[in-house]
Amino acid sequence: MKNEIKIGYQAFVADGGEEFGAVRQVMPNGDVVVYVENAGDFVVTSDAIEAVHSQKIIVRPSKLDARLREAIKHSHEAEEPGA
Repeated sequence: MKNEIKIGYQAFVADGGEEFGAVRQVMPNGDVVVYVENAGDFVVTSDAIEAVHSQKIIVRPSKLDARLREAIKHSHEAEEPGA
């Protein structure tokens, strides 16, 4: 699956949900670095990646670091409504 992931793919916790970040780096071991708005870069381990398709990755929240789960909750707070 790691060979399918490209820089710029959007990251989601559920297919059809709202994106929370974008892939900034794909590591040789299959882990990826995802930039989360308002929080910075986080490593998502390959075992936390559930699916890759349509230029997006879907992650398993239960496999994510607690800091990343918290950052995801707040990833859209700085957005202006209607912008």
